[in-house]
Parts: sequence; C-alpha cells; structure tokens
Amino acid sequence: MRVFVTGATGFIGSHLVPELVTAGHQVVGLSRSDSGARSLERAGAEVVRGDVTEDAILRYAAASADGVVHLAFNHDPAGQQQHSEEDRHAITVLGSAMTTSSGPLIVTSGTGLVLSENERAVAETDPPAPSSVFARGASEEAADALIREGRNVVVVRLPQVHDTQRQGRLHWHIEIARQKGRVAWIGDGANRVPAVHVSDAARLFRLALERGHAGARYHAVAEEGVPLRLIAEAIGQRLGLPAESIAPGEAEPYFGWMAQLAGLDLPATGAATREQLDWTPTGPSLLADLRNLKLDA
Repeated sequence: MRVFVTGATGFIGSHLVPELVTAGHQVVGLSRSDSGARSLERAGAEVVRGDVTEDAILRYAAASADGVVHLAFNHDPAGQQQHSEEDRHAITVLGSAMTTSSGPLIVTSGTGLVLSENERAVAETDPPAPSSVFARGASEEAADALIREGRNVVVVRLPQVHDTQRQGRLHWHIEIARQKGRVAWIGDGANRVPAVHVSDAARLFRLALERGHAGARYHAVAEEGVPLRLIAEAIGQRLGLPAESIAPGEAEPYFGWMAQLAGLDLPATGAATREQLDWTPTGPSLLADLRNLKLDA
C-alpha cells in the first residue's frame, strides 16, 4: 500500500514510518525541513516537501496514495481553538482528495476528548465531545462529516503517548516541577491518566490502516488509568524532588493553565480495539519510562 503520512517526522510519526516500511508499505512522508527530509529518506520513505497548511500539497499527496495517516497537529497550548480548526480543515482537504473507494484516512484524536457516563472508562463506542466543549473535538467532527459522505475514514484516539524522552501532557508536569522545586498532585491523587508506549501506538496505527473498518474508532490504550499520585512520585524520584499532595485551592497557583486538567479523572479502555485488531501492547509502562526519564531531553 502507498501510504501518505503527515507528521511523519514527529514523535509518533518517526516510529510509524519504519513500522510501515518494515511491513512492506511504500511510505510518503510530509516534511517542512531538510533535516526532516533526510530522516525520512534514511527510514526508507519518499518525501513530499511542504506544510500541513498547504492545501495543494495535501490534495496531491492524498490523491496519489492508497491510504493516509494524519498525525500532524500543533500542540501549543496557546491558540488551541485556531489549531483545532486548522486540523478540521486539513482533514477535510485530505478526505475530499480521496475517492469513496480509496482509503483509509486515519484521523488522530484523543481519549480525553470522549464523553462517558457514570465516570467509567471511556470506550471506543462513546461519542466525542463537540468542539463547542473541547476545541480539539473539531478533528472528529471533520472525520464524521467525511464518513457521512461515504468515505473510508477511521479514527484512532490516543491517551498519553510516552517513552523515556517524551510524555505528552506530562511534559508540562515535569517542567512545572522543575520550576517549583517539588512535584504535586491534587487531593488524594487518585484521578487517572491512560497511557501507551510510542512503539505500541505506532503498531496500532499500522493495524488500523491494514485491518480497520470504515467509520470505526480505535483506542491506543495500554494502561487504562495510572493515578496522578504515582505519576508525581515517579517524576519526583527521577528528578530528586519532593512529591506531595496539594489542596484543590492550591492547584491554580501551582499548575497555572493546567490546573483544571490536572484534577480530571480520564480513564479509557482499549479492550474492543485489542480484540478487533489483534493488538497486544508490549512496551514499557508509563511509570517505568518516567523512572528512566532522560533528563537532558
């Protein structure tokens, strides 16, 4: 299969490209820079030079591909509304460039954007929150619009993706801890974060591409929920900083813009995904990677 990958030189993309090449696929990666282009070529991929905001580039690459994996997203916490709407537009452009008989187009979302009932772990069948609630919901709204048009679109929802160098949103927990000289959790710290090692996430994207059903949602969840207290203690152990509970009223002075997020309980399950795609995570746990965190990363 000829596969076009956006975000091909990013955290997940840099693991997905060799995963796809090894599996025998012909990979075309999008790159803005010379260094990114060289890394893709070393991994055995072709290169399309350009940016995810360039519609003509996206249309050209998607139209000539058998499948597309859309990983690119601007995760800067400032301007999330704008970044989310840009993602909606990119997904629409990619999907419209593919025929109704081609695909799949793999759209990336997050388990933290999913609505659940009775505080249970969110499942693949649970609906996404609308963009009026979470700006990032624009991604799945764009996916649903294409599905209604009869296009072969699959959504992969990610939890916290990690290795010893990168940990998604937990990067900000680490940076705050370094600035404050301590690692904190709110209350009893029982609220949870789901997680997956980056190698397992990359393999799931490949399986979704090869075996996924049009309109399906898959959860790349290896651990349904790691308590924030254990996460803070692992960070503290690695950084050599004290780890302690803070009262809810202290959350904003300590966490800043992350205060509300740091108190949320966000468990998610990937049980249906494991069964449907025969996906078995084998990578290190989140706590293991935090205890072996590369401090110069």
